Amino acid sequence: MNKKKIKQFQQKLSRWYDKNHRLLPWRETDDPYLIWVSEVMLQQTQVNTVIPYYTNFIRLFPEVSRLAASDLQKVLKAWEGLGYYARARNFHRASRILMAENKGQVPDQPIDFQKLPGVGDYIAAAVQSIAFHHPLPVVDGNVKRVLARLFQINDPVNHSSAHSIFKSAAMTLLDIRHPGNFNQAMMELGALICSPKKPGCRDCAVSVFCKAFQDHHVSEYPKRLKRKPSPEYHIAVGIVRKNSKFLITQRKPEGLLGGLWEFPGGKVRKGESAEQACVREIKEEINLKIKIDSFFTRIKHAYTHFKIIMDVYYCSHVSGRVKLNGPVDFQWVTRNQIRKYPFPGANLKFIQYITEES
Repeated sequence: MNKKKIKQFQQKLSRWYDKNHRLLPWRETDDPYLIWVSEVMLQQTQVNTVIPYYTNFIRLFPEVSRLAASDLQKVLKAWEGLGYYARARNFHRASRILMAENKGQVPDQPIDFQKLPGVGDYIAAAVQSIAFHHPLPVVDGNVKRVLARLFQINDPVNHSSAHSIFKSAAMTLLDIRHPGNFNQAMMELGALICSPKKPGCRDCAVSVFCKAFQDHHVSEYPKRLKRKPSPEYHIAVGIVRKNSKFLITQRKPEGLLGGLWEFPGGKVRKGESAEQACVREIKEEINLKIKIDSFFTRIKHAYTHFKIIMDVYYCSHVSGRVKLNGPVDFQWVTRNQIRKYPFPGANLKFIQYITEES
């Protein structure tokens, strides 16, 4: 597009956004911390899923100082079920850094903001453009789809090498006078109109600028690399009972599901049954001899890069004292105490159905 068309594109998109944008709680504030909360949650998560989490989170942690002063377990509990828990851990770490080094103030310069844990290109551009009006283009999945169709970009949106291409395209369109509104308008266009399937091209305010629409090739964009099928793992987990209490263990603070609590267990090895794996894993991880009382349930759960089938068993403690080999902590808890701890999504699928007697 030439400069004249870019100007027209900006004006049309802005008018459409003013009339049609969704009323979302984080759009009702100019507080950089609250905007930051929303953008961290919105990474890889749908808006409708985020809204109740956002509302609860800012009730519990309305400002940087409250978040920094809170125990990580409380933060993870507020995040429970939202997934991608590294986001919460990094956000908590960043809040403590800000309290120690910047009096709890969110940096108003991109270079300073991006030094914080968990702040990459997307978060930096979103928060700094919306809260502080820095002319930085936001490039998320919705924006990439819009750009791919507008310019008929043939580079795959899910290949890391293409990010700079999409970022450059976004920069050419960016309204540097109103970067925050423009970025939100681009994301909103992708979410409401330029959707992955059955896009509303006839209702699109900027379709006149869209090469894919003009050439009748919208369905061909964006281009994507085919991903390999996600591997699937068989997991065995034990609900170990002792004197009307249940054993839970805590994962290491780093890595997948870091810091969360779970019922002990692990992968079923080739040639062994799920029951055998449950007994073996509990012996290896926590040094307890247990016996299987009964099968409880089977859970299927998908993570970003793999899937699991989890067989869950009621178990009784036979002998031994807890000695940790992998987990970093353990607790014997009553049924009513279980929900005080943050758990992964797979565990949440059966926790509410646990009974004291199998």
